Amino acid sequence: MPSVELNKPVPDFEAPATGDQIIRLDDLKGRNVVIYFYPKDNTPGCTTEGQDFRDRMQAFEELDTEIIGVSRDGLKAHENFRKKHEFPFHLISDKDETLCKLFDVIKLKKLYGKEYMGIDRSTFLIDKEGVLKAEWRGVKVKGHADEVLEAVKAL
Repeated sequence: MPSVELNKPVPDFEAPATGDQIIRLDDLKGRNVVIYFYPKDNTPGCTTEGQDFRDRMQAFEELDTEIIGVSRDGLKAHENFRKKHEFPFHLISDKDETLCKLFDVIKLKKLYGKEYMGIDRSTFLIDKEGVLKAEWRGVKVKGHADEVLEAVKAL
């Protein structure tokens, strides 16, 4: 499957999410969708990023925008992470990396001199017609949720 491209429709997908949900992109047509990929539940940057989106949830909802977090963690870890931080949005478990590959977010990373393949923190904005309107790759957490909110306002 080729990866997503700016100003092109995002292929439909379905994936398991918190709350015993299966999230299908086609079911979200008519709303804007922010999908953010993050490396791991309960790590400092990922926690802050989720909290930043949570704290702006009302503003996103007023703009008819759904927020979805994605990592390779399992649903049990996601449920705990979501509950602990009171995230009002769902988290998708992408253990088989189907979505990671579709959005091309798996990159070679380095930690303590070791190289490994991991999720490059990335966010994607899909409009109400299912078209990819903005993407942020190699995201720095500070100020990111505000930047995404501004992009939604500009749609």
